[in-house]
Amino acid sequence: MQKSDLRIIFMGTPDFAVATLEALVENDYNVVAVVTQPDKPVGRHGSILQPSAVKQFALGHDIPVLQPERMKDPDFIEALRAYNANLQVVVAFRMLPEIVWAMPEFGTFNVHAALLPQYRGAAPINWAIINGETQTGVTTFFLDQQIDTGRIIHQLPFDIPDTADVEYVYNGLMHLGARICLETLELILQSDGHPESMAQPSDCTDLKPAPKIFKDTCRINWQQSAKSIYDFVRGLSPYPGAWTTLSSKDGSELVLKLFRTTKTSLTAASMRPGQISTDGHRKLYIAASDNLLQIDELQLAGKKRMDTASFLNGIKEIEKYFII
Repeated sequence: MQKSDLRIIFMGTPDFAVATLEALVENDYNVVAVVTQPDKPVGRHGSILQPSAVKQFALGHDIPVLQPERMKDPDFIEALRAYNANLQVVVAFRMLPEIVWAMPEFGTFNVHAALLPQYRGAAPINWAIINGETQTGVTTFFLDQQIDTGRIIHQLPFDIPDTADVEYVYNGLMHLGARICLETLELILQSDGHPESMAQPSDCTDLKPAPKIFKDTCRINWQQSAKSIYDFVRGLSPYPGAWTTLSSKDGSELVLKLFRTTKTSLTAASMRPGQISTDGHRKLYIAASDNLLQIDELQLAGKKRMDTASFLNGIKEIEKYFII
């Protein structure tokens, strides 16, 4: 099969997906249409509609764009079928109904930011870092009825340094995702549309999930070890941000987001988890269940992100606060 024989529909929304779409265009693949989320209301009154990053790229390269509210909408299904694509590529998009993913003759494959079957779900990058993994990767797999369970086509690993946060891993996997997509397309071309694929194990008992992250998910539990909290903070940095609430005896409270911390060998044996210690000038520590965790970058609600020295310079008597 020749590259020109492939008619591809690309589905995706954020910047993460743009890198793959750009790689397809730059490598002369025939992307006949793009499917992305409807424009999002932004601005103070929601009066401005913001197109997705994928839509902006597609329009800049004269690629037709479909933006269905519902993936089963008959008009959308008819429009999708009219492009007569024989393959669909999905990156960072919503769950597809069978009528969509089963439409092309060569099926639909997804680029997932983890080494499946581990970290199935909406937030694989965050959870891999939160769990202290030293390696993750990207996987291409054929979509089926369940979320992230289809037959695996190809995988590429990616090392996670101990100091890496979400931004670092996100950027690395974004470019690795583009690479694995191109390599997967080569496998499809070489096999006339039917590459070798491997079923995911159905009897795994040690799978780590990657569910969607909500505000409450991001609240720090100081009863854990300093290492666990350190990984939790970097697994949510810079977005959405791990947070904690500082309270004082007079009833005042401060909501604090943490973006960067440092593990220390300072024992917290004489302190309760959540207790604050500082030199009042440059150093701020919070006790975990075993050691003190040094706080390096943080943000008060309604304020800008800052280093610890700037924070301590702007707040007095920080040690009067405690974490419940």
